[in-house]
Amino acid sequence: MQPTADFNASRLSRSLLRRSRQGALATLMAGSGDPYCSLVNVASHADGAPILLISRLALHTKNILADSRVSLMLDERAAGDPLEGARIMLAGRAEEAEGETAAMLRRRYLNAHPSAEAFADFKDFSFFRVAPTGLHLVAGFGRIIDLEPAQFLTEIADAGGLLEAEQGAIEHMNEDHREAMNLYATRLLGAEPAEWCCTGCDPDGMDMQAGSATLRLDFPARVTSGLELRKMLVRLAGEARARE
Repeated sequence: MQPTADFNASRLSRSLLRRSRQGALATLMAGSGDPYCSLVNVASHADGAPILLISRLALHTKNILADSRVSLMLDERAAGDPLEGARIMLAGRAEEAEGETAAMLRRRYLNAHPSAEAFADFKDFSFFRVAPTGLHLVAGFGRIIDLEPAQFLTEIADAGGLLEAEQGAIEHMNEDHREAMNLYATRLLGAEPAEWCCTGCDPDGMDMQAGSATLRLDFPARVTSGLELRKMLVRLAGEARARE
C-alpha cells in the first residue's frame, strides 16, 4: 500500500522523534540473543537521533554493551485506541558517548528531562545516541512506509554556529520570553495556554514542553547560526501576534 499524496512521512517521523519522551527499547539478550523489551525515557540529538540515559545495572544496557543493535518504538500517545495513532519503529545501534559528545547529549537530555539531573552523573549511568539505520512508520491506512536515515534526520554539518548558541538561546527564551513561547504554542500550533518552555533548537525547528505535553515548531526556513535563530524567533513571534 502506497502512502496518499498529501502524506509527508519525513515530517511526521521527525516530529515524533523530537516530541517523544518515552519509548519501548528492544535489545538482544547477551548470550542467548533472545529479544528483550523495556521502557526508557528519550530525548533527541540535534540531528533528531534518540538519546538514552541508561545504567549499566540495567539489563538492556548489558545487552547493548554485548550487541549494540536496538529497535526503539515511539508513538504519539493519541487519545482513544493507541493503534489509531502514528508510531515509528526505529532500528539502529546504541553508541555510548564520550567527551564533548557526551556533554552535548547530557545538555539536550536534561533540557527534556530536568529531573534526571539528580542521577545523571552517577558512575553507572551513561548517555547513548541511537545511530539509526532505518525507520518504519505506521500512521494509518495507506500511510505505512520505510524511510532511510537521510529522510528523517536533520543535517547539522553546516550548523556549528547554531549549536554553539543553542543553550544560551534556550535559557534566554525561557527566562525572558515566556510570553512569546506561549504565543508560538497557542497561535501557531493550536495548543492550550500553559507554562511552555523551550527544550531544544536545531536547523529545522524548536522543541517545546509544558509538563508532559510536547510540541514541535517547524521553521519555515533552515537556520544555521545564532543570529539566524534570533531573527527566526522574532519573525515567528510577529506572525503569532498578528493572528490575535
